[in-house]
Amino acid sequence: MQRTAEIERNTLETQIKIGINLDGTGVSNLDTGMPFLEHMLDQVARHGLIDLDIKAKGDLHIDGHHTAEDIGIALGQAMDQAVGDKKGIRRYGHAYVPLDEALARVVIDFSGRPGLEFGVEFTRARIGDFDTELFYEFFQGFINHAKVTLHIDSLRGRNAHHIAETIFKAFGRALRMALEEDPRMAGMLPSTKGSL
Repeated sequence: MQRTAEIERNTLETQIKIGINLDGTGVSNLDTGMPFLEHMLDQVARHGLIDLDIKAKGDLHIDGHHTAEDIGIALGQAMDQAVGDKKGIRRYGHAYVPLDEALARVVIDFSGRPGLEFGVEFTRARIGDFDTELFYEFFQGFINHAKVTLHIDSLRGRNAHHIAETIFKAFGRALRMALEEDPRMAGMLPSTKGSL
């Protein structure tokens, strides 16, 4: 079974096209007009072994809010479509990732229930041209449409770039764990309710 999806999301503010392969090799092809977000999404692809193809055009002349949020929304939609009925997956994933002085923890549950706990305080408002507040908007859009519960905690860090990078690397690794096929769960839904 191929766990792939293609999503197009077009609004008056953004035009986004996303292709995803959950069983990829970590290849990314990113063109969003937001270089730092692309750097972070590349971490998700590489550490999650998820192939990502993301093209986005947005109203960046206003600011990056709509583009970052809508990329999160479209990525969540693609993730939800690609994961399918969730039979046989591990469902839960977690990762701790350090980068020098920074350390992040990410825990995810493909529960069918959107929820975000975002315990991150950045040491600066911007990393290059990217507004660090937009990371929350990206993840909020993602969880609402991927229908996952996601806990993100920056446990320590001084350098804002390092804090962001540990979060996205840990996010990729947690996704990889949760989406792995569990041979002991083959054909079964990982839920006592019988529904996710």
